Amino acid sequence: MDSDLRGAAVAALTELARSHHYRDRADAGKALAALADTPEALDPLLELVLDPADTYVTRVTSEALLRRKDSIGLKVVASALAVADQSHSEWIHTAVDDVLTLFGDDRDNAMRLCEEMSHDTDGRIALGARQLRQALAEIDPVFGPAQRGPAPT
Repeated sequence: MDSDLRGAAVAALTELARSHHYRDRADAGKALAALADTPEALDPLLELVLDPADTYVTRVTSEALLRRKDSIGLKVVASALAVADQSHSEWIHTAVDDVLTLFGDDRDNAMRLCEEMSHDTDGRIALGARQLRQALAEIDPVFGPAQRGPAPT
C-alpha cells in the first residue's frame, strides 16, 4: 500500500466531510470507511456517524463501516453508539439491520467481535460494543449459518 496516497485521500475526504451539503458528507463517509484502517480517518468517521445536521449521513456512513465486517468498522460504530442521541441511535440501528440481517454468519461474526470489544480499555468502545451486541442478538437472519447435512451412518 502507498501510505502517502492513502493519507492524501484521507485528507481530501476529510475536507469533503466538512461540506455544507449532506450528500458530500455522505459520500465522504462511504469513501472514508474504505480507509478506516488509516488512523487519520477515525475521527472524521466518528463525526460523520454522529453528523449533527443530517441523519442520512449517519446511516450511510454506518452502513459503509458495517459492510467492512471487521473490528475497525465495528469500533467506530460502537464508539458512536455509546454517545449517540435517540435519533442517531435509531439510524445506527437501522444501518445494523440493513447490513447484518441477511446472513447469519455475518451477524454471528459481528457478535463475536462485539463480545471481544466489550472488554476494550476504551470505556466508550466497550459500552457501545455491548449495546451493538444486544441489537445484533435480536436479529433473526434471513439465511442462517450453512446447513450441515445429515450425519453419516
